[in-house]
Amino acid sequence: MAITILKLVGVKRADVVLGLTGFVVSIPVFCDSGFVILSSLAKEFSRLTKKSMVGLGGILGMGLYITHFMVPPTPGPLAVVSTFQNEGINIDLGMFIIAGLLFSIPLFIFSVFLFRWFGNKYPQFVVPYEIDRSKYTEAQLKVLDKIDAKIKAGKELENEDFTELLSTEKLPSAGLSFTILLLPVFLILANTLVSQTAFKATIVGEIITFLGNPVIALFISLCLGAFLLAKDLDNKTVVDMMNDALRDAGPIVMITAGGGALGAVVKATGAAGMMANGIVAIGIPGILVPLLIGTIMRFPQGSGTTAMITGSAIIAPMLVTLGINPYLAGLAVCLTSMCPSFLNDSYFHVVTSFSGMDIKTSLKTWTIGSILVPVFGSVIICILSLFIH
Repeated sequence: MAITILKLVGVKRADVVLGLTGFVVSIPVFCDSGFVILSSLAKEFSRLTKKSMVGLGGILGMGLYITHFMVPPTPGPLAVVSTFQNEGINIDLGMFIIAGLLFSIPLFIFSVFLFRWFGNKYPQFVVPYEIDRSKYTEAQLKVLDKIDAKIKAGKELENEDFTELLSTEKLPSAGLSFTILLLPVFLILANTLVSQTAFKATIVGEIITFLGNPVIALFISLCLGAFLLAKDLDNKTVVDMMNDALRDAGPIVMITAGGGALGAVVKATGAAGMMANGIVAIGIPGILVPLLIGTIMRFPQGSGTTAMITGSAIIAPMLVTLGINPYLAGLAVCLTSMCPSFLNDSYFHVVTSFSGMDIKTSLKTWTIGSILVPVFGSVIICILSLFIH
């Protein structure tokens, strides 16, 4: 996947290559896992291009971070849509995926320029050029020596140099990689398109509707990954990998249930209506409520997924009274649940550690970035709220 994006974007924009790779990977995959896997690629880019890991790691981290929060079928935004639907709010998952993807683009562009500036401000965080040759295969060392000779001769590195280096690893094809990652998204979008037409009543339409159910779509992608990507692994290794994934998913299931219970309590007691009426009476713009709720839910406990689930449970019963477009409200909760990423957030420590930064530098760069990107997005949402109701 990285090779394909590298060919399209070019080695001179290696930071964008990393960010776009993370942008795609994090749609169905947790950003923590994605960063751990892709950080080695970021370090290799840093070592060979002499670019700071503050910039490279930050752009990779933010590419993963943005789609993790803004685009289903990751658990947080998926739970937001589900909570709204359970409240009887007219919101379609496929349309929310499209809205999330479109909204993520300006956020990513902003983050590229922001972390390039941070990278220039902290140029000392470059991976040392010397390598431990025992950690590389013979094929990789051959390519690295070729690149080293080119650098010493004062020649510029080209796309082919990095493509050749990445090709020395045993990687699945780009087609298979993109298919497994994006198939759930395409199936859900197909379901959305079919549901808007008379084609839904046909047998083919019913099949697409079934396959486009989020649970079925993700299960199909999981099976493809298990049988195609992991075909060379033994059964025990594959089962252990799935057990690890289930261990991570368990708390999210419990949090989702707890968020649903909270929403039911807020609705049954009339608290949501009282708060919404009070906000309307004071004259506070309704769109500010989901923007504030996301950050309020995130700040004390550090989990963005928890913030999205609980925030949506609080906001959903208020939407009718506040008169907010449900798509903008959902995006607003997801957006500000990013803010801030600091010491109580596990992803903060993943980005800090695997980028080779110290805590102080990370607080001045990554944490500030995790605040400025949602602020920039909040301005966009406020402007859109003037035209979309």
